[in-house]
Amino acid sequence: MPNITVELLSGRTLDQRREFVAAVTDSAIAILGAKRESVRIVFTEIEKTDVANGGTLVADE
Repeated sequence: MPNITVELLSGRTLDQRREFVAAVTDSAIAILGAKRESVRIVFTEIEKTDVANGGTLVADE
């Protein structure tokens, strides 16, 4: 059973998440031979104030 954890900045729409999980699930089935019902995807949402790139908070970019 593939367990896929996705960390992403907050602000993605429900439709974007639906499209993403459909594409990732299809890829897991095709590449890993997983059964559709066994593919588990968990989103962890991160606020822009909690992430920095190159010494600058993403919220400040």
